[in-house]
Amino acid sequence: MTNNDNQLVIFWIAKQKYAVPVGCTNEIIRMVDITPLPQTNDYVLGIINLRGKVIPVINLHRKMGLPEQEKNKDNRIIVIENEGKNMGMVVDRVDEVSKYNEEELGLVDVEFGDNPFVKNIVKRNQDIWLILDLEVIVH
Repeated sequence: MTNNDNQLVIFWIAKQKYAVPVGCTNEIIRMVDITPLPQTNDYVLGIINLRGKVIPVINLHRKMGLPEQEKNKDNRIIVIENEGKNMGMVVDRVDEVSKYNEEELGLVDVEFGDNPFVKNIVKRNQDIWLILDLEVIVH
């Protein structure tokens, strides 16, 4: 077991807490200028140059069909890696990195039906974190 097991990056999208595994997160950066790409899906904002690497950036609100929020100073780009592919995801704000216990995991299929973007949930007190399915997000 590594130190990253059961650790999640917790962030906000459309007034709901979401999460991705720390092990899949390369870095979290402030908003930067994004170069638009023509003839792409509306959720693809474009690309950024991150220390010489070209990274595609998506708008998670659009990808997941959620209402978009006003842009502000708290917006961040979470750069993830899944199956060797890097991608930036624009989020409303990043909260924390937190560890969860197995007992806090919920059954997503029972509670959220057929949401293809959510892989699992963590329930902690009154909080619910929706863990994104990065395979679905990246493809």
